[in-house]
Formats: sequence, C-alpha cells, structure tokens
Amino acid sequence: MDLLFSTTNAPNWTSSSNDTNNGTIYWNQFVQPVWKIVLWAIAYSCIVIVSVVGNITVIWIIMAHKRMRTVTNYFLLNLAFAEASMSAFNTVINFTYAVHNEWYFGLDYCRFHNFFPIAAVFASIYSMTAIALDRYMAIIHPLQQRMSSTETMVVVGVIWVLALLLAFPQYYYSNTDEVYGRVVCYIDWPEYTVFDFKKMYYVCVVILIYSFPLLLMGCAYLVVGLTLWAGEIPGDSSDRYKEQLTAKRKVVKMMIVVVCTFAICWLPYHVYFLLQQFFPEMFEETYIQQVYLAIMWLAMSSTMYNPIIYCCLNDRFRAGFKQAFYCCPCVPQGSYDGLELKSTRYLQTQTSVYKASRMETTVSTILQVGNDVEQPKVKVIGGPGPSGAVVEARPHSSSLDLTSNGSSSWSVSKTVSEMSSFYSSSNLEE
Repeated sequence: MDLLFSTTNAPNWTSSSNDTNNGTIYWNQFVQPVWKIVLWAIAYSCIVIVSVVGNITVIWIIMAHKRMRTVTNYFLLNLAFAEASMSAFNTVINFTYAVHNEWYFGLDYCRFHNFFPIAAVFASIYSMTAIALDRYMAIIHPLQQRMSSTETMVVVGVIWVLALLLAFPQYYYSNTDEVYGRVVCYIDWPEYTVFDFKKMYYVCVVILIYSFPLLLMGCAYLVVGLTLWAGEIPGDSSDRYKEQLTAKRKVVKMMIVVVCTFAICWLPYHVYFLLQQFFPEMFEETYIQQVYLAIMWLAMSSTMYNPIIYCCLNDRFRAGFKQAFYCCPCVPQGSYDGLELKSTRYLQTQTSVYKASRMETTVSTILQVGNDVEQPKVKVIGGPGPSGAVVEARPHSSSLDLTSNGSSSWSVSKTVSEMSSFYSSSNLEE
C-alpha cells in the first residue's frame, strides 16, 4: 500500500453487524466517495505529468549540449532519471492501490513496486550528496584534480549498485495473497525471536536514505557557504574573478534549494512510517487514509520540483527549457548561446592558465619609493602549452593592472593566488 515500505499484510476490513449462514460479511472501511477519488487522481496526475516531462527535458538538455556535460550535470542527469522513473512506474500504481486497497498487477510487479522506489530514492539523494562533495572539493580545494567523465560514471554505477542491494530485501520478501476475496500486495517479513528484522530494516533505511546523506550535505554546504559568502571580494580583483565567484555562488545556491526541498518533502513520510512501526494502534482510524494520501503526495511531489528549480535559478537550464518548448505560445523567445561550447581558442587559453597555475607561479613586485611607482612585473612560468611552447606572461602598459598604485606586494600575491585558484576551475557550471 505504501511507496517505500509495504507494511500492510492485508487490507483493512471491518466486520459488519449482519451475520448470515455463510459467515460474517466484511466491508472495506477505507472506501472513498467518487469526488474524493477524482480530486486525488487530479493531484497525483499533475505530479506524474510535470515530473516526467520536466526530468526528461533536463536529461535532453544535458545530453544534447556539450557545454552541459560537466561533473555536476552528470549527477543531475542521474537524479532526473531516478525521479522520472519513480514517478512513471510507481506513482499511479501506488495511488490506485492506496485508494482501492486491492492489487491488480500481479506478483512480479508487486515485487518491482516494493523494490524500485527505495533504489530510486537512494540514487536520488546520493546523487545530490555527490554534487555536494564535488562542490566542496572544487571550492575548498580548487587546485586538486577534478573527477573525469569516466570517474563520474563509475560513481553513478556504484550508487545504483548500493541502491539495489539496499532495496533487495523488499523484493525478496514481497508476495501477493487473496484476503476476503481481494488480492493484496505485501511484504512477508521473516520473524526472528532475537530481534525484529522489519523494524531494524526500516530504521536503517531511514538513516541511509535520509538522515546520514542530509547531515553530510549540510556540513559540506555549510563550509562552502561560509567560504563563498562570509569573505569579501578583494577590491582590486579582476572581472573574471568576480564572474567565477558569482557562478560558484549560483550553483551552490541552486543545490541548497534542491536539497532543502527534498528534505521537507520526505520528512513527513519517514516520520509516518517510523510511528507506524512503534505505534501501530494509531493507524487503525478511518481518517488515516487521507493522511497517508496527503503525505505520499508530498513525498512524490519532490520528483517534480527540481526541473522548476533548475529553470528558475540556472541560466543555461532556462535557455534549454526555452529551446525545448519554443513552440508553446507562453514561452518567450531567448538566446541559446549559453548552452553551446565556447570557442576552441578560449578553451586552449583556459587550459594553458590552468596548467601554469598547477606547476609554478612566481610573483615579483618592484615598488619604487617616491612619487614614481613602477607597475608590478608578473612572470608566470609553466610547462609546455597546447602548441608545445612555454607559457610565459609579462604585463605591459596595456595589460590589466593587478593592483592599484601604492598596494603592497602581499596584496598582489594574494590577488594572483586567488585568481589562479578560480581559473583552475575552467569548466565551472553556472
């Protein structure tokens, strides 16, 4: 009956007062009037439509545009795939079962129905965790090597393997049975005298797919937030430095909104099932069905918010959505240049600066005491660039001044060091 945990061994039936020669007549106390079913059906249909269309569009934006194929976006692609799959394969089935309290879909789908949501939620939240750790490394340790596309795919594969292992018990113990003329889908948990396997499993699931990853992401984004927002931007920083800092803040802000939305949507659901394990008598009332449908709707609605968040808080995703829905009259026309790969010359320049900053940076400043203040001389020595030549930069009269007149050599070193660390993240997502 439930999305992650099928705890009901049989539908709730209540004995009527009418006894016949054939025995007691039973009736389902959770049968709803038609108007309630219609309203809930509309609410759940909105989730499915928005989630599937929005997440498939996110997948298309990332896969169809080279500029979007970054480490963070690969994890967002995995997140979109998990959410679209769960919304398409489980939401409607789960709603139907919750309303009618009868299983129409056979044993195989019963096992899949109990198995897949846990795997999908695990993959979703640990994709967000991987993004948080990637942002932490990119901002706190900018000169360390970033993950490659191959390494990112390996991490995604490991996430899904662990997700399937965690969900396997629900698949293994799932079963269907006929009770009072109706077929039910339930999990036939084994009974042990030493410990309660069912309660232990549910508690572990809540910790692994909710509490622990949220705690890890909270710590990572706290450190990142203090680094990006607590410090002041140096007054003599270049425009490129400020642009990089603004881009980093946008990405972190967007991911914090995504994580907070996930946490709010799923908190009532996990509290509901923990209470059900320890206080089962609370869930025998007739009104509990409406409470469950509302809580389940809130949890499933988390699958449709992320595309909206991307569109509102990220320029490139917004351009991608405009491109995908350009035929809709309500969508304004916009430029799609932000989705395309930048020029080869620009990328070669960024690569050269990155390699140079990784090897050796020597800053020498000659300040003349008196009225005449000589421009600082900056010499950057690095390894061979893309064309095989040694990378060497010398400022001249038309170059961008790193400092204003009268600034100290410490200020120059600090600014150049900060600029080098930001240039090292040349593939930053906005």
